[in-house]
Amino acid sequence: MAVKKAQMMPTFSYEGIDRKGAKLKGELPARNMALAKVTLRKQGITIKTIREKRKNILEGLMKKKVSTLDITIFTRQLATMMKAGVPLVQSFEIVAEGLENPSMREVVLGIKGEVEGGNTFAGALRKYPQYFDNLFCSLVESGEQSGALETMLDRVAIYKEKSELLKQKIKKAMKYPMAVIVVALVVTIILMVKVVPVFQDLFSSFGADLPAFTKMVVNMSEWMQKYWFILIIAIGAIIAGFMEAKKRSKKFRDFLDKAALKAPIFGDLVYKAIIARYSRTLATTFAAGVPLIDALESTAGATNNCVYEEAVLKIRDDVATGQQLQFAMRVTNKFPSMAVQMVAIGEESGALDSMLDKVATHFENEVDNAVDGLTSMMEPLIMAVLGVLVGGLVIAMYLPIFQMGSVV
Repeated sequence: MAVKKAQMMPTFSYEGIDRKGAKLKGELPARNMALAKVTLRKQGITIKTIREKRKNILEGLMKKKVSTLDITIFTRQLATMMKAGVPLVQSFEIVAEGLENPSMREVVLGIKGEVEGGNTFAGALRKYPQYFDNLFCSLVESGEQSGALETMLDRVAIYKEKSELLKQKIKKAMKYPMAVIVVALVVTIILMVKVVPVFQDLFSSFGADLPAFTKMVVNMSEWMQKYWFILIIAIGAIIAGFMEAKKRSKKFRDFLDKAALKAPIFGDLVYKAIIARYSRTLATTFAAGVPLIDALESTAGATNNCVYEEAVLKIRDDVATGQQLQFAMRVTNKFPSMAVQMVAIGEESGALDSMLDKVATHFENEVDNAVDGLTSMMEPLIMAVLGVLVGGLVIAMYLPIFQMGSVV
């Protein structure tokens, strides 16, 4: 229900006069007209006219979505404003003015309206669960309760920046081969539909039997010319089915998580990224004063992998019975020896958050190196595949011509 409210919050256009007598007009997202009027009066604005802004259906469809990068930028800018001594409500206004994404600006102004209406910052964030997860809200709540919101926001900003950077590194490793595969498919289809038929007409005039390889390519070309739309529909159906299954089926998501860890090329990269996320999240939550058991529960979801989510929840249960974190991690056999040893040193020295932070930094660097190595390794491999694919088609087309030349 909270998600619906956040998504459907109306916007009110108003005109009025401020405390200095200057005329002004603007827009304000609020849950209803009454709350919009109260918010404006608290800002010292005497309202002349106020009305709900009608939503354009086409504008709603074209609206840019709020991304994790938008949330990261918002967090960093807000942390900077707060550290500079700017009051929270004024910080929202300054940050909102500088945002390029209208959807994100609407979210920030909505949070501002909630805070002005008497809600806590964490409570306002919880009105937008699709953008701010429970971990984010809990850290902000911890900062509000301890009276160190600006320090906590800075920690949250660092956490979001590191997480976003890690995500971008993984995407970088995946984008290049995916882009080349798409280009290879498009080039192959064009060759099959447009180029091969030209040679096919030439071969029919020879009146001789074609080599088996050439026949196979010609038959594939004929099929694609007749049923190309079926091929496109099939590819679209497979992609749509995959996305829908991933969205709806937990078993399918679990299967993908397990397969990702066992993948021959990307498995090691995924493993290091998970360890980095686990260490970074646990370091941030524990440093924020969150009890270790609660911190582990939040960290379990942040791993983004069912295998490690189960492992971290098992660690939480073991720690709840009085076991040390290092022993609980070692028992799962899911964590590298280096991470376990660093945690052991952190527990003995009373600097667990600092040691976890070092582990996170180490594995983030490992991910960075793995991505660079993977990219350099994939380039010649992809070029070889493209060479075999395009070269095979060229050989198939010229093979009958070479045979005729040898006969002559």
